Amino acid sequence: MVTLYDVPADALIEAVAERLEERVDEPAWVEFTKTGSSRELPPQQDDFWYVRTASLLRKVADNGPIGVERLATEYGGSKRGSTRYKVSPPEHAAGSRKIIRVALQQLEEEEFVETAKGEGRRVTAEGRAFLDEVAGEVLSDLDRPELERYA
Repeated sequence: MVTLYDVPADALIEAVAERLEERVDEPAWVEFTKTGSSRELPPQQDDFWYVRTASLLRKVADNGPIGVERLATEYGGSKRGSTRYKVSPPEHAAGSRKIIRVALQQLEEEEFVETAKGEGRRVTAEGRAFLDEVAGEVLSDLDRPELERYA
């Protein structure tokens, strides 16, 4: 049986994002919002919302139970110093918690993720089955001889 650990993350996220386009609605405000205070512009990808939601589903399945705060740290980036001469070193800035929270709420509505009291979010059995099913399809589409033993 193929699991999400058997395929490359980028291929899995891309395939899950395509499947989520049918199940998850993109909020109207997404095209105007930045992904964190360390960014200057909103994302330029057309399918940003679905890719981020797929990435969140994979991270929750891999690291769960995990909270919004820790996910915001993982999706953050380096923020330039705010002094006039830019001599201070860059600091870490967290990613947008609103984007993460709304995406996780949509995944909860699809019953892929559930809230664990006091621990954060974790993937459900249905969410794990969804990821493993997509991973099986991704593995069959890959043309890599070292991964044929899983097929």
